[in-house]
Amino acid sequence: MWYKAGKTILRFRISLLFALFVATAFMAWQASKVQLSYDFTRALPTDNPKFIAYQDFLKQFGNDGNTVVIGIQSNRFYEKDFFNEVYALSQRLKKVPGVNEVLSVPDAVTLLNDVENQQLVPQKIFNPPYANQADLDSAKSTFENLPFYRTLLHNPEKKAYLLGVTVNKDSINSKYRTVIVNNILKETGIFESNTKSELQISGLPFIRTVIGDRIKDEMNWFLIGSLALSAITLFIFFRSVSATIMSLLVVGMGVIWSVGTLVLFGYKITLLTALIPPLVVVIGIPNCIYFLNKYHTAYKEKGNKEEALVTMVGRMGIVTLFCNIAAAIGFAVFALTKSQLLKEFGAVAGINILLLFFISLFFIPPVLSFLPAPKTKHTKYLDNAFLASILVKIERWTFHHTRMVYMVTIIVTVISIIGIFRIKSEGFIVDDLPKADKIYTDLKWFEDNFGGVMPLEIIVDTKKKNGLMRSVKPIAAIDEFSAYLDSSEYTARPLSFVEGLKFAKQAFYDGDSLSYAIPYESDLAFIGPYLKAKKDSSGKSDGSGAFNRLINNFIDSNKQKARISVNMKDVGSAKLPELLTAFETRANQVFDTSNYKVSFTGSSVSFLEGSSFIINGLKESIFWAFLLITLCMLYLFKSMRILVSSLIPNLIPLIVTAGVMGWAGIALKPSTVLVFSVALGIVIDVTIRFLINYKQELPAHNNQVNPTLVQTIRHTGISIIYTSLVLIAGFIIFSFSDFGGTKALGWLTSLTLVVGTITNLILLPVLIKQVSVK
Repeated sequence: MWYKAGKTILRFRISLLFALFVATAFMAWQASKVQLSYDFTRALPTDNPKFIAYQDFLKQFGNDGNTVVIGIQSNRFYEKDFFNEVYALSQRLKKVPGVNEVLSVPDAVTLLNDVENQQLVPQKIFNPPYANQADLDSAKSTFENLPFYRTLLHNPEKKAYLLGVTVNKDSINSKYRTVIVNNILKETGIFESNTKSELQISGLPFIRTVIGDRIKDEMNWFLIGSLALSAITLFIFFRSVSATIMSLLVVGMGVIWSVGTLVLFGYKITLLTALIPPLVVVIGIPNCIYFLNKYHTAYKEKGNKEEALVTMVGRMGIVTLFCNIAAAIGFAVFALTKSQLLKEFGAVAGINILLLFFISLFFIPPVLSFLPAPKTKHTKYLDNAFLASILVKIERWTFHHTRMVYMVTIIVTVISIIGIFRIKSEGFIVDDLPKADKIYTDLKWFEDNFGGVMPLEIIVDTKKKNGLMRSVKPIAAIDEFSAYLDSSEYTARPLSFVEGLKFAKQAFYDGDSLSYAIPYESDLAFIGPYLKAKKDSSGKSDGSGAFNRLINNFIDSNKQKARISVNMKDVGSAKLPELLTAFETRANQVFDTSNYKVSFTGSSVSFLEGSSFIINGLKESIFWAFLLITLCMLYLFKSMRILVSSLIPNLIPLIVTAGVMGWAGIALKPSTVLVFSVALGIVIDVTIRFLINYKQELPAHNNQVNPTLVQTIRHTGISIIYTSLVLIAGFIIFSFSDFGGTKALGWLTSLTLVVGTITNLILLPVLIKQVSVK
């Protein structure tokens, strides 16, 4: 069948090449329309309780993760020149397109008791720019007498101060987010230059934007780097410019098709789908190597180019097809999960890995038919003395040192299994960054000075309209629970409408800081009118707008639900569930569960829950991939003994890699779990190629196992080693990443490939010989 296919491909080579180029041009046109995704909640399925809770919160209270925080730590903060620069920075930031609001010390307001009109009138505390230090000192005294702002805008003990820059949620979740962040950084840079000081910048939108842009830039460079390394390695092996260019064109078309498929399916580039083009490169290169290796081998034997091409398709067509099917299955099973992110990744990766086979099949033979026959220098690698000596040693180990092979395998496996029990499944929002990176150090600065920047939202539902204002009980309960949260070492001071009421009560009693407390039943009568915004004679806001919005953002329109916002430290996916459980337990003690419903949500919860969901989805997908690949191999070889013999050399590399992760202290997270899926698809590829070649050679050696194994090791071993070296070169470049997860993906995958090559060249022949004897 495949020999006929080879002749047909050569007969219609021009038509096939034309059709392939037209299809590639169409895909390139589609790929030009690809867009980036900025939605970070799609890791969770839509029926996940935490996803539903977060969406309900967004409908009622708006976005929670849209504040960029800027920190200042200086003893000069209240010096007039320095303070004027802070004010100027605040004003410039307000003019940045996409910035909705800036909350800072110079913008702070106090409430004055207007006895005549029985109103609390908001008034700005500071009136910068200052020319007189005494005026600033007086305003400072007023500001520091207001507990409301303590740890919200300033930490007096540590001389730390904060600016909160609220950005438009639609803009920060679009392609304009980079422009917004860069404009903010431009203004902070001016401040740093004018004051000779350093600012700390953080917040979830800032972290997401900067890290997302870095990863995108890295992936572009890694794609170029993997292509360059693969090209250099291919040229060193084959000593042929045309063969190298042809191989690069194959993977280049594969990359174009993968991006075009994203657009055709209506998908956007995510942090996961961004990995597909580099994966296409490293998975597509083996197709080229095996085809070229078989072509050169056949030409050396037959001396006829056309016969060699037909033999190449006849011998390698079925092998390459099943290898690509196995690799495609390894990724396509992600489409069976409930996570939209994993579905998109699995569908696009699976389809395009399979398409790589057809691109290779319809491109390589026709192109080779137009090129001159290979010269002696092009096939010289087949007689590589160094590799030949290695393959001779492998033969010796297979036939004369079987016990040693088993012993080393058992020892390594046992040590690896022990390491597996040391693996922790834990992810942090910034755990992939080096500890010296400014994003990481700035985040830790905010955790040390203001308790953190990761938003946690707590919704208190009184289950009745106006339930928050009917009595002081819900107010007292929220205040008690807030005090409990404030006492935690992992959270900042919570903010709720109760803090606004306490602020209003202090103002009612003429600014006495001792009156900053929850109102009594008798005090509730005056609370409502005092929180309404007033306008001056010109109709403009009197400066209370920011304060009023701050209060109104924490109560729903029915005054039934209250929102408690608290910033947390980046505690990680392992600690967060424990922390939330403790919070929920305390909430059930403070709030009567028959009258209140307390729920926990927020973008931090959704983000870390999404990471955990992806990890679990990847684990399940690996299991199903292994099962489906097993069924394919059973169908292919129709022998349980051969099946078992083929699975062991593929399990051991995964076990070794997992063991190394445990001993090295590398946690399971989306980037590291992905190693096993990638490696499984590639390592099983080596196994299939070895076994099919063994099966093809068996009749030529009168079904004698030993001579067939020798021939298979010598012929297939060279292409396996070359392929592994190219793949390792393609993956090792990821080790130069600034992100820990990407770096781990590079060297762990390379390690898996090294171990997989060894087990398939040494252990697999030993197992085949053993089961054949039985």
